[in-house]
Amino acid sequence: MKDSSKIKTGKEGEKIAAAYLKKNGYRIIETNFRCAIGEIDIIAREKDELVFLEVKTRRSEDLGFPEQAVGIKKQKKMSQLALWYLQYKNIKNTNSRFDVLAVIMLPSGNEIKLIKNAFDFIAA
Repeated sequence: MKDSSKIKTGKEGEKIAAAYLKKNGYRIIETNFRCAIGEIDIIAREKDELVFLEVKTRRSEDLGFPEQAVGIKKQKKMSQLALWYLQYKNIKNTNSRFDVLAVIMLPSGNEIKLIKNAFDFIAA
């Protein structure tokens, strides 16, 4: 079980991420989309692309940069989730990509880094 401070940090990070994305031309379609195999933090549209976003939040850089936590295992999982979502919603013929949004919540203010096309689809 995740401890509540980690969950709280994650939720705050996702709110910060959603506000940042809206300000930068993304249209949020879903947040915390859950299905049988897991959860996608944010699904949005940017221009003609469907974007699956993983949000990683930290309160310091002690454990490294947040985006470093999106390893190959997470990339495979995100790929499976995206495929599941596209089938579930019957979405065809659309361009899609994976972005990672890293948030570091510091006393001096939030540092936000958006990595577009962070990784390619990985077949299971």
